[in-house]
Amino acid sequence: MTRRTYATDEIEVGWDASLCIHTARCLKAAPEVFDVHRRPWIVPDAGSAEEVIGAVAKCPTGALTVRRIGNVDPAEALPEQPNVLLVPNGPLMIRGQVEIVQPDGTVVRRSSRVTLCRCGASENKPYCDASHRRIGFSTADEAPEPEPLPRVPEAERESPADCG
Repeated sequence: MTRRTYATDEIEVGWDASLCIHTARCLKAAPEVFDVHRRPWIVPDAGSAEEVIGAVAKCPTGALTVRRIGNVDPAEALPEQPNVLLVPNGPLMIRGQVEIVQPDGTVVRRSSRVTLCRCGASENKPYCDASHRRIGFSTADEAPEPEPLPRVPEAERESPADCG
């Protein structure tokens, strides 16, 4: 498991290679900071602290993290309840306060961003490692969202006594 830290006087950027699925969102958000053709590939002082924080927030897996030096971690706008996005032909992306817990109760990871495998081929389960691309995982056969049921006016609703 490769973990690296890149720091300036203001911020510290962490990268966990075991969680990265190479979506390139950081590269697109701040190409002067994140460049895979350069070593080191992360140069946090190549952009403003706010720009780096914004780019890191786009990382869907939580492989990239950031904290302000001398301060509390930057506040991330989190939903009250975790949100789960089913990525077409890809993983489950979860946003919000998430804990991954082993059956014995051990907390494996606490994060505000987690990307979990749903193709079954990841070698880093429960996390996605982008194996879905290699195996051609398809979600085309997933059932479509059910249509919402029509609202029944109060006067036309049956009472439990009427159902039997």
